[in-house]
Amino acid sequence: MKPEILSPAGSFESLVAAVRSGADAVYLGATAFSARRNAENFDKDGLKSAVEYCHIRGVKLYLTLNIMVKNSEFADALSLADFANEIGIDGLIIEDLGLSSVIARRFPDLPLHASTQMTIHEASCLPLLKEMGFSRVVIAREMSKNEIKEFCKAAAKCGIEVEAFVHGALCMCVSGQCLLSTVLGSRSGNRGLCAGPCRLPFAAEGGTGYDLSLKDLSLLDEIKEMNALGVKSFKIEGRMKRPEYVAAATTAARQMADKGYIDEALKPYLGGVFSRSGFTKGYYENRLGRDMFGIRTKDDVLSSADSLSALHELYRTERQTIALNITAEIKENKPILLKFSDGENTVTTTGEEPQKARSKPMEISDVKSLLSKLGGTPYFAENIDVSLGENLFVPASIINALRRSAVEQLSLKRSAPPVRRREEFIPVVNNSDHAEKNIVARFRNLEQIPENLSGIKAVALPLECDFSGLSQNIIKIADMPRYILNTAAVIKDLKRAKAQGAEYALCGNISSVQIAKSEGFKIIGDIGLNIANDTTAKVFEDMGVSAVLSSCELTLFETENLNSPLKKGIFAYGRLPLMLTRNCPVKNGTTCDKCKKSGFLKDRKGMLFPVRCRTGYSEVFNSAPVYLADKRDDIKGVDFLLLSFVDESREEAARIIREYSFGGTPPKTFTRGLYYKGVK
Repeated sequence: MKPEILSPAGSFESLVAAVRSGADAVYLGATAFSARRNAENFDKDGLKSAVEYCHIRGVKLYLTLNIMVKNSEFADALSLADFANEIGIDGLIIEDLGLSSVIARRFPDLPLHASTQMTIHEASCLPLLKEMGFSRVVIAREMSKNEIKEFCKAAAKCGIEVEAFVHGALCMCVSGQCLLSTVLGSRSGNRGLCAGPCRLPFAAEGGTGYDLSLKDLSLLDEIKEMNALGVKSFKIEGRMKRPEYVAAATTAARQMADKGYIDEALKPYLGGVFSRSGFTKGYYENRLGRDMFGIRTKDDVLSSADSLSALHELYRTERQTIALNITAEIKENKPILLKFSDGENTVTTTGEEPQKARSKPMEISDVKSLLSKLGGTPYFAENIDVSLGENLFVPASIINALRRSAVEQLSLKRSAPPVRRREEFIPVVNNSDHAEKNIVARFRNLEQIPENLSGIKAVALPLECDFSGLSQNIIKIADMPRYILNTAAVIKDLKRAKAQGAEYALCGNISSVQIAKSEGFKIIGDIGLNIANDTTAKVFEDMGVSAVLSSCELTLFETENLNSPLKKGIFAYGRLPLMLTRNCPVKNGTTCDKCKKSGFLKDRKGMLFPVRCRTGYSEVFNSAPVYLADKRDDIKGVDFLLLSFVDESREEAARIIREYSFGGTPPKTFTRGLYYKGVK
């Protein structure tokens, strides 16, 4: 399988750098609906120019539509997809399942790629994604070599391509599950405006002092190996970075894909142009821990400045990669004829009749020399066939002009958008009344559960807990792992939980939805599904989901106006999970035995953020809980309130449940979340 080198472009200069450095494909964002909204990005004219530039050079162009979309934005997002289809974009990278479901029906010829923001790390979701029209998935960066291998096997059976990040910034949080920037500054990572607060001091006791900041990823040396595992596309992160960075990473990836090694002279520049204390392969090699952490140091910045001028040379000139077959006919009493073909497109240009030679006649070698002058273009002459009459002469200026005309015509043909279908499709979304406000309590362990569960409709416990001790009169919900490392173990636990009376499963990613549904559970969608518009709720309804929690990045008003016949709830109390990570930050300063799956991070202001571990992953929780018990009258149009208990005692949990039933006063430290101020 031929590998695809996929490079980032946050500006047109970066696009040029990527293409001239050997990218097979480039991904970029428009001025809206992109997970890198702070990049320069491309307006409609810029997108059209970018498509033409790439297609002339045989390079694919993918557009990112990879953010969580609100109801108020849905029509504009579809309009952008319509434009992308019209100008010939080669694929859309999408997070929002509602948006993708409509695009798949309206533009059936437009390839869809499932964004890494979907948190795709386990193969159970692949048949569903294939059915929904996706031809490629971008896998989570946290996957090990063996996990990638098994995932690729399953993807091949479904006929889905696999794309993986191989170079660039490495987020501490699994993509699509981060609320840190949202909660701390209303700048949503799920909507493309992450402020990067994880790079600030968040210290575990005995840790690095920056225990949410990972080194940059670099798996460039593993491209051949990963390709053999089944990875098709090798993605470079960096739409916010300079063209020189794009050129260095793309050149290195191209060399590895073509030659099997990276030139030694280039390697120092990879770390020099940008890194955070060097690079890591920790996830791929399944070697997690302190060695994976790093920050951008003063030395890193100085090294970057020294690298820029040398790296500019990597993309200073046009890369000639398009082979041409050229035919020239120069015959007496006939117009000069040139035919240029790239194997798929053919153009013909004609000129005036050749002259009789007054002295030395033109030779075939003279014609070939003139026709091969393709410098400054992406073309090179692979074959030139000249049919030349006797004793004839053509001025070089005429052949040069005909050659330039042929190149221009061929470029126009190559850049012309393909003819694609556009079907009229408008999703029908029905609504139901939502006004019950039942209380669902989620606990992290059995010891937190009060003896008196009066006022509680349902109890959610981690799937791995024992459900047999819960009252038979209460609905039991199995809280699925947010990151699935062992599918067989999860299925075993589901069978046990079902035998113990659990009816529902609380699922935060599409793989867990599919696994729990296959075991006969009714599904409740957790906040990790990022449901923010009517159409996405409808997709999950069609998937067989019974109830959903709206995104906690919506305001109360936006949640109230989220239309769906599904039971609808909100995260009404508790510490919001700010990060889901495979790499426990607390472990930087201690061991699991000493920590006992419960630790804290301290920020630069002295605030404490609980960290709790579960089945091979960790969650970082907010320093203060969401509290709305005194604002119950503001909560409208929902069926249930989720109260989520992280570190509360049994007595504290009982008190909070009473307050949400009868009203209460906010604690000394609390937050309203995003329910009033919203996100950008």
